[in-house]
Amino acid sequence: MTVSVDMGLDGKGDAVCIDLEELLATRLLVQGNSGSGKSHLLRRLLERSAGHVQQIIIDPEGDFVTLGDEYGHIAIEAAEHSEREIAAFAARVREHRASVVLSLDELEAESQMRCAASFLNALFDAPRDHWYPALVVVDEAQLFAPTGGGEVAEEVRRASLGAMTNLMCRGRKRGLAGVIATQRLAKLAKNVAAEASNFLMGRTFLDIDMARAADLLGMERRQAEQIRDLARGTFLALGPAVSRRPVAIRIGDVVTSARSGSPKLAPLPDAPPEDIKDLLFAPVAEAPVFTPPPAPPAPPKMTSERMIEALAASVPAPSSDVPERPPEELEAVTVDVLRAIVGDADSAFRSPAVLYQDYQVRCRMAGVPRPPLDLAGFVRRLSAARAGIFDLADDGWQAAMDAAAALPDDMLGPFLMVARAARQGEPCPSDSELAASYGTSSPGRVRRLIAYIESRELFVTRVDLAGKRSITIPQLGWTTAAAETA
Repeated sequence: MTVSVDMGLDGKGDAVCIDLEELLATRLLVQGNSGSGKSHLLRRLLERSAGHVQQIIIDPEGDFVTLGDEYGHIAIEAAEHSEREIAAFAARVREHRASVVLSLDELEAESQMRCAASFLNALFDAPRDHWYPALVVVDEAQLFAPTGGGEVAEEVRRASLGAMTNLMCRGRKRGLAGVIATQRLAKLAKNVAAEASNFLMGRTFLDIDMARAADLLGMERRQAEQIRDLARGTFLALGPAVSRRPVAIRIGDVVTSARSGSPKLAPLPDAPPEDIKDLLFAPVAEAPVFTPPPAPPAPPKMTSERMIEALAASVPAPSSDVPERPPEELEAVTVDVLRAIVGDADSAFRSPAVLYQDYQVRCRMAGVPRPPLDLAGFVRRLSAARAGIFDLADDGWQAAMDAAAALPDDMLGPFLMVARAARQGEPCPSDSELAASYGTSSPGRVRRLIAYIESRELFVTRVDLAGKRSITIPQLGWTTAAAETA
């Protein structure tokens, strides 16, 4: 299906359109100084393509939330949510194909970059079944993909730049078509700008920006001088989705408007100067004098002997009413608690330290005041439980735990999931199943995980001519049945 988006008129008065299907495959870069009409251009594109394609907008100024009144876009106010919630929203956006505006206007620059990185990464890591086509519009892209470090932490800058690079370089295969707008090309990372094949260049005055714009448009330097003379709302367009030769477009009207418009001249007050002076120099109310409340009397100093007695009295004496329970009962309590924790869907998103506190509380509720596992032991048992292995008394499972001793704790779950399938002769777990036990939704991370375990000589992976995978654990002599990887 071909959808043409009418963007405006050229110098001859003919309509200039953008091929939406081609745009999804080739991406778009918009550049222009402040006041050149970039936001107006983006709004025209979004309004005219609404209803034809899903739209996801990263909005640092909160100007595009008004699209919701006319076109049903859902506004996500980032300041009201945590980073984990933002990532969860992004996954749901891809699943339900909702058009949304991520409004970042109430956040500081570093928080904006961190939030945008989490949101874009979650869009990028969505399962393959949710790779529907979507326009991902990023306004003021130089904030999220800067050429160099600024006043933000280097970790945050790298995360934001990496997310933008994934969007522009690798997003096409996942259905994500980047549309980025920037005030200055010189401030935008080159590896992000270079991935766009369509360009709409607005008015700019600095030589370095004109030189980069001319280079992207394939123009000579003397031809690039016309960029300085462009009127507000007029852009030079080039690219397979617009035109094979540079063409000037006067962007058409829009239906909605931004929450913050351009400043307009207004008449000054006509009051006499004497009245204005009286208003300015009116007496300022005195600030109330704050009198701090009297400090409470200091407690009497405690002698060392009395302090020792008080500390001794604060420690409860061991109760003889709670008999020691046999190891079999303690193991049964541990297994029941682990089943309850793993059965909680939210446990996959909680840290092991938080889950260990939950484990201790559940043990006390079961009548075990001193949990039998320390934190390290709990983490390994939790990984085994997530792989469906609760009873480690079996020599075979203990051998599997010993074989995985050289792996990091977070890799133990996927290893044991494969080990369980191999021991029981079941099909090899799919990438999605391994991803769930590893705490991710990215198939790429699962493939890197398997390659790492192979490098430790714990896995031997085979893929037959039908594309089905089987995994052997050489140390144990177990092999899974062949199965699809998806």
